[in-house]
Amino acid sequence: MSNSAIEARRVAAISRGVGVVTQIYAERAENAELWDAEGKRYIDFAAGIAVVNTGHRHPRVIAAVKQQLERFTHTCHQVVPYENYVGLAERLNQAVPGDFAKKTIFVTTGAEATENAIKIARAATGRSAVIAFAGGFHGRTFMGMSMTGKVAPYKIGFGPMMPEVYHIPFPAELHGATVEASLAALDRLFKADVDPSRVAAFMIEPVQGEGGFYEAPRSFMAALRALADQHGILLIADEVQTGFARTGRMFAMERTGVAADITTMAKGLGGGFPIAAVTGRAEIMDAPGAGGLGGTYGGNPIGVAAAHAVLDVIADEGLCARAEQLGARLKQRLQSLAADVPQIADIRGPGFMNAVEFMKPGTKTPAPDFANQVRARALEKGLILLSCGVHGNVIRFLSPLTIGDEIFSEALDILEDSLRECAAEA
Repeated sequence: MSNSAIEARRVAAISRGVGVVTQIYAERAENAELWDAEGKRYIDFAAGIAVVNTGHRHPRVIAAVKQQLERFTHTCHQVVPYENYVGLAERLNQAVPGDFAKKTIFVTTGAEATENAIKIARAATGRSAVIAFAGGFHGRTFMGMSMTGKVAPYKIGFGPMMPEVYHIPFPAELHGATVEASLAALDRLFKADVDPSRVAAFMIEPVQGEGGFYEAPRSFMAALRALADQHGILLIADEVQTGFARTGRMFAMERTGVAADITTMAKGLGGGFPIAAVTGRAEIMDAPGAGGLGGTYGGNPIGVAAAHAVLDVIADEGLCARAEQLGARLKQRLQSLAADVPQIADIRGPGFMNAVEFMKPGTKTPAPDFANQVRARALEKGLILLSCGVHGNVIRFLSPLTIGDEIFSEALDILEDSLRECAAEA
């Protein structure tokens, strides 16, 4: 069946609110390669939006899932619990940054994780206000989109957002938002809008995902940690997109020099199977009463089994170091093109969570059309890319960390050809 035939069925059958980036329909995938319904091969630099960090269908993940399928698929942990849930919690309690006792809960999606982090923070502090950041993304549920610092397309048409959610600028010097300016905005917020004694939590991505792959400066994270301690505010790190070796560390917060009180995670944890988690200081995680947290599918045994295998693969295959190697090669190739592609305004990102931002040559005007042109040209040549950023002028690179060197080189060649061709046509 052709892609176009399936696309026509999709348009007729599925809400337009579920947007799609490409009109190619997956038939099968293996590691960093994907084949569509027409048999065309693609190199996947999206990885399901940083989900299959360990590659499509990693043999160890598939084996773990098959083994669990032979035992049981669902009991609801709140009814009949199971050991692999407990064991995975123990592993995350050790892996998440912070030299203190921790506890964990499992849910199903990143949005659920951020929602539950706020529930836990409110229960622990007795406060209700939340401070998040412009450009941040925390999910499409009502609290998630309220904390998200981007109106289009996430908030349009959905009515009033949740109360007592405030935003300040995320420090991104390319756009004039310095660390000092962000901290000054927070100070003004405390003076004009919300008493810090009413604030339950700061919610921050250590590297913004949908917002454009801007990395929070170490000095900013240190200042935020100090303010949190000063005012009794909890620091929540949203590691949904940054987690599990993507940034060259198991968690991006390891690069900041500070530890969050609560960490949310999903995506890369399950290697393609739905699972999400919230890990935090033990006394904070114990604040909600019994029954206040959970969910029917939370910590589903299939997802838990996959997550155990993912953690094994990351350790055994050295994927944190691999992320650093891949990111360095990608950024070096992009930097070599900067003189010939004047739209390139910035190349950034830790580990293999990298991005290139485009501006109109000689200006500070975002160039989303150029970004979309490059993405479309690469897709024609067999490379799947994603855009992001408040202005839609950023291309992000999220291939599996297990990608082979030969295929990675092929992808870089496609990227270079696409950039050069689009720059010549501009």
